Amino acid sequence: MDQKILENRSYDVRVLPSVDDEHGGVMVEIKEPMDPNNFNMLLRCSLSHWKMQEKKAVWVKLLIEFANLIETTVKEGFVYHHAEPHYLMLVYWIPKTFSTIPANATHRVRIGAIIMNDKRELLAVLEKHGRFKGTGVWKIPSGVLEEGEDIFSGAIREVKEETGIDTEFIDVVGFSWMPVSEYAAQPFAKEHSVFKYAADFCLAKVDNGYTGFTPLPISSYFDEHISYLYAKKEDLNL
Repeated sequence: MDQKILENRSYDVRVLPSVDDEHGGVMVEIKEPMDPNNFNMLLRCSLSHWKMQEKKAVWVKLLIEFANLIETTVKEGFVYHHAEPHYLMLVYWIPKTFSTIPANATHRVRIGAIIMNDKRELLAVLEKHGRFKGTGVWKIPSGVLEEGEDIFSGAIREVKEETGIDTEFIDVVGFSWMPVSEYAAQPFAKEHSVFKYAADFCLAKVDNGYTGFTPLPISSYFDEHISYLYAKKEDLNL
C-alpha cells in the first residue's frame, strides 16, 4: 500500500491515504493487504495527524478480505458503524465533544424546517459543512432524523443545532430574514424542484390558507410509548 508522506521540518509523518468528507472528517479505504503491526503504526500516526488538523470523524472501510485488521482498528478506539456482505465500516470520533455521527439504519429520513414571520420572510442559513459549503446558497435548516426521533422533534432540533434558535425563546439575535421570493429566485432553487415546492408551500400557507399535516399524539396497545399520527387536524373536528 502506498502511504502519504508529509514532511514536517525535522521528521516525516506517514499517514494512511484518505479523502476528506463533507462534514470535517476523513474516510479511509484499505485496498491492499497489510501486516497488522504496520497498519497499527500507520493508524496511530494518522490519528495524531488528523487530530492536529482538527478533523472530526475518521471512517475506516475494511473489505472482507482484510478482516485481519479489525482487531487492530478496534483497539485504537474505533467502533462498528455498519456492515454489508463484503465490507465493514468502522468509525472514530476525535473531538472531546458529543458525537454527531448518525446511527446506521435501513433508511434515512431527511427533514427541512420552514420558519416564517408575519413579514413574509423566511429563516435561511448558509452551511459551514456539507454539500452546500462555500456555494453561497441560502437554504432552510435541514438534516437527518435520529433513530427513533419523530419528524417534528427532529425539525426543532435541527433548527436549534444550525441556528442556535430555541423555539421557546421570543427574541432572536444575530439572524437575518429573506423574502420568500428572493429565496425561490436563487438559481439553485429554480433548478431543483424540492426547493421550489418548499417556497410554494410557504406562500400557499400565507396567502391561501394551505394546511398541512399536524402531529397528533397517540398511545399504543402494546406499550406505553407515545407516538404520533400525522393528519389534517381541522378535517377531523379535533
